[in-house]
Amino acid sequence: MTVRVRYAPSPTGEPHVGNIRAALFNWLYARHRGGRFIVRIEDTDQARLVPGATEAILNGLRWLGLDWDEGPDVGGPYAPYIQSQRLSRYQEAADRLLAEGHAYRCYCSPERLEQVRAEQARRKEPPRYDRHCRDLTDAQRADYAERGVAPVVRLRTPLEGQTAFHDYLRGNIVVDNSTLDDFVLLKSDGFPTYHLANVVDDHLMDISHVMRGDEWLPSTPRHVLLYEALGFAPPVFVHLPLILGTDRTKLSKRHGATSITEYRERGYLAEAMMNFLALLGWAYDEKTELFTRAELIRYFPLERLGKTPAVFNPEKLDWMNGVYIRRLAADDLAARLVPFLERDLPPQVPRPLDATYVAAIVPLIHDRLKRLGEVAELTDFFFLEELAYETRLLLGKDLTADLAGRALETTLPALEGLEPWDAPTLERVIRGLAEDLGMKTGPYFGVLRVAVTGKTAAPPLFQTMAVLGRARTLKRLHDARAALLNVAV
Repeated sequence: MTVRVRYAPSPTGEPHVGNIRAALFNWLYARHRGGRFIVRIEDTDQARLVPGATEAILNGLRWLGLDWDEGPDVGGPYAPYIQSQRLSRYQEAADRLLAEGHAYRCYCSPERLEQVRAEQARRKEPPRYDRHCRDLTDAQRADYAERGVAPVVRLRTPLEGQTAFHDYLRGNIVVDNSTLDDFVLLKSDGFPTYHLANVVDDHLMDISHVMRGDEWLPSTPRHVLLYEALGFAPPVFVHLPLILGTDRTKLSKRHGATSITEYRERGYLAEAMMNFLALLGWAYDEKTELFTRAELIRYFPLERLGKTPAVFNPEKLDWMNGVYIRRLAADDLAARLVPFLERDLPPQVPRPLDATYVAAIVPLIHDRLKRLGEVAELTDFFFLEELAYETRLLLGKDLTADLAGRALETTLPALEGLEPWDAPTLERVIRGLAEDLGMKTGPYFGVLRVAVTGKTAAPPLFQTMAVLGRARTLKRLHDARAALLNVAV
């Protein structure tokens, strides 16, 4: 079998990580089997379309490195790949189903349908269409047409018997037809529902495997009936396990970010995100967690897919992202950090940033970063001309204003003519000053750290001073001393 799989998102919002996980699994399987990965935009629900959503979805795929062989921007033998541009194909399928008696036109108004649902709810019955128009006479249909009532087209679902299908992960599934309704295939505006459009397109585009979230499992009997009515051979169905939050409920915004765009903007690496998403419903073995892109492709037969829901653990993602960041070469990391610094540093910091200066900072924070989006908060003092000092931070737990001020006064002249201005020389001189002052290094280094960074937690002190440079370091020591002069002894 030639593997042809598709990712068919609806552009109704930002790309959800659950949908992107489905795209990743389809892409990995296509690449594993030397097949084709197709992107198809399912935009037939015109009322729910969100401007810019299609481009956001495609950008999310590009960011992860999921290239497609056929799609709306690259074309292919089954173009077009946007469903709103394929309406004639769905109309043809609906006409055929009508002609062969597998479907019928329904003229019920939204008001009548709402009334039917309300009555069913009062009787504690499941909501479904009551088949009011299933057996209209030709005269009745002609009367509706003469009055200009635009119908929908519904499938004439069998009233008895069963519909069976095989899911790759869950085995054989059998559903009583009496539990199914006569669902809509074609809406009154000429646009198809998801059910008709995806069945028609999957057949016409030669899709071999339909891999999608198992929230679509209840809809599959409907699709199987459609395949049978149209005389199409169904694909292999693979319904992927749900993604849950850490509280084991379906992943939603209450668990935090759910859009792949948000994770990109927060500074997660694409390669870490790919690795993390791949483990949500797939495993190579019981212990291996870190995989390169090539390894994921190599190790992705369907047999290793899981059946149970996967838990989206943000802490694990942070850990994994940190591992990937630490694996980056310093110059690569610096280049990736510049856009986040440009975006997040205070507005008074001049742009564009000096890339050489950023590269000098990177070794000081490389091991501390979990996300690229943390960089501005960790390093803003490297770029600011003025710092605002909190006296309590300058003094720490063990110093008086007098002692802290004396420490700064002693340090300033010792550093003014220091050569060379580098971390080893700074450390040697400053450690000697601690002895001269009779101070423990902890409190002494602490006041210097806050003086040059404004923070109690910062990169290594001497390397930080070396990168800041002599002029900026000395100015900050002066400014910190001045701030202490205003404190009552």
